[in-house]
Amino acid sequence: MTAKTMVRPPISGKNMGSDATEATPSLEEVRWRLDAIDGELLKLLDERAGLAGAVAAAKRASGDTGFGLRPGREAQIVRKLLSTPRKGAGAALVIRIWREIMADNLARQGPYQLGVFGGREPARTVELTRLRFGTAPRLSLLASAQDALAVARTPWGVGVLPLTSETPWWGRLLAEPKLKVFAALPCLAAWGPQAALAVAEVEVEPTGGDQTFWVTDSPKSAPAIIEALSQTDVAAELIAEAGGLKLFSLSGFFQADDPRLARAPGQLTGVIGAAPEQFDV
Repeated sequence: MTAKTMVRPPISGKNMGSDATEATPSLEEVRWRLDAIDGELLKLLDERAGLAGAVAAAKRASGDTGFGLRPGREAQIVRKLLSTPRKGAGAALVIRIWREIMADNLARQGPYQLGVFGGREPARTVELTRLRFGTAPRLSLLASAQDALAVARTPWGVGVLPLTSETPWWGRLLAEPKLKVFAALPCLAAWGPQAALAVAEVEVEPTGGDQTFWVTDSPKSAPAIIEALSQTDVAAELIAEAGGLKLFSLSGFFQADDPRLARAPGQLTGVIGAAPEQFDV
């Protein structure tokens, strides 16, 4: 037997019962199977990475050098994976692996980078950023919300900022329609409540289970604004408030010109993006 040859160990006789399907495999057999699976996984992963490189080459050949981030498609891929019957792989494991794969794919296509303003909990914000965007893109921890938004304005840049009441950075997006919130972190309720938002110059699309982020300068109380929105069948939840502005999460996907928001309270109002709801909600 050569060093590269793997021979499956025989099933121990003490594990053989009247029904072979009920036999308990030995530790040696389990380890053999794990090694075999690792080999197959590596082979498929290498093939997939090669295809990602081919996609990047095809885009360059066609003159497409734009930001390849497609948050809607990524969400649909994750939802499809999570809806597939599984016996052992939990949602957190599936999401972490595929986020890494998709991030590596995107990083092969251009100068993918992340600018993170962590607020009062920078370590937590960085952790959530890596859970969502993987380890492939370059990450810079920045000193201010302005710096993170500046990264979001650059080609292939994503800004990640906390959902806090320290500064209404999200209100600035009303004056910058190219910048949109496209992700809420973390994407699993099991990883904690939503604590940060990701912003970039990307198009947001409905994925079938979304929340829309809407800002208003209305002086009315949050309950009064929620009640006013409910009159047009819009379900809302206050998620941040600062500097005379309030940020709400609306249940569903809303366009900026949605007539249901036309009579909402406030003089300065608007949709600043949308993101998939947490996958395990």
